Amino acid sequence: AYQLALLGADVIKVETPGGGDLARQLGADADLNRRHLGASFLAQNAGKRSIAIDLKHPQGRAVFLDLVRSADALVENFRPGVMARLKLGWDDLRAIRPDLVYCAISGFGQEGALKDNPAYDQIVQGMSGVMAITGTPETAPLRAGYPVADTTGGITAAFAIAAALFDRARGGGGRFVDVSMLAATL
Repeated sequence: AYQLALLGADVIKVETPGGGDLARQLGADADLNRRHLGASFLAQNAGKRSIAIDLKHPQGRAVFLDLVRSADALVENFRPGVMARLKLGWDDLRAIRPDLVYCAISGFGQEGALKDNPAYDQIVQGMSGVMAITGTPETAPLRAGYPVADTTGGITAAFAIAAALFDRARGGGGRFVDVSMLAATL
């Protein structure tokens, strides 16, 4: 979503009430972390607007659905099935916004044997083989110095969303985009 914001999209980040994104507390500056402005959060969310919504509360759900009605695209990064259990999955949302581009980013995709496994950057680096090109025989593989799998997944998603929006503008309809961090990194 950060890449889309850089391209001029109006991006609204939905966070949970009472704390928001964990990245708000991550960074080398303890004062910024305490103020929920951690460097990690600032780097990934520049150019975005933000709103806190409880998706499990009827009022929060109503606000979210109002946002979807006016959205071109939605990006979510829950484990597969979470949005469907909230009745906010692809089938639910395309019923109210048929031309929506819905992008689900997860560690291993929406289908397959690994879909329910939790994932974060370091796990995907290891499983993809990225870590096999780091380190030395004495130290063994090491993770890359920045979140390469998170970044690759995000850039892949941004490109896929832009392509889906372009297709929609040429007469295509809404679309579900499934981005696996592992597949993108591979």
